[in-house]
Amino acid sequence: MTPLRRSVMKALAETHVPLGAYEIVERLAAGGEPTPPMSVYRVLDFLVAEGLAHRIESRNAFLACGHPHDAEEVVVFLICERCGLTREVASHAVGRDLAWAARAVGFEPRQRVLEVAGTCASCREMAAAAPSGRAAGEADAG
Repeated sequence: MTPLRRSVMKALAETHVPLGAYEIVERLAAGGEPTPPMSVYRVLDFLVAEGLAHRIESRNAFLACGHPHDAEEVVVFLICERCGLTREVASHAVGRDLAWAARAVGFEPRQRVLEVAGTCASCREMAAAAPSGRAAGEADAG
């Protein structure tokens, strides 16, 4: 792997938040590696093609791939709408059901990726712990 590919892969692996190409360019520049955006895009295309990274379509961003995937499994990204934390999980059951549904209508999937937006446990806990704007024990005025 070339030094630039290693650097981009390292930038992706250092976070669980998907990074856009320009964010990667900024991280590389901050580390003393000024790199043209086009070069970063080429590296990202390579990493995705080799299964080392995923493109998160809804965010136009990229994430390091945590593990290899079977052809029948669906890769599911659980994306927190508040903090951006993204978890990658794989599901044979979803893959099986998707394959059945696709066959039923004569469709051949090219990619088996599902993005699910929601709120992570940490953000839910912070929201639950945050003051609601009124003192404890204060009753509604109605």
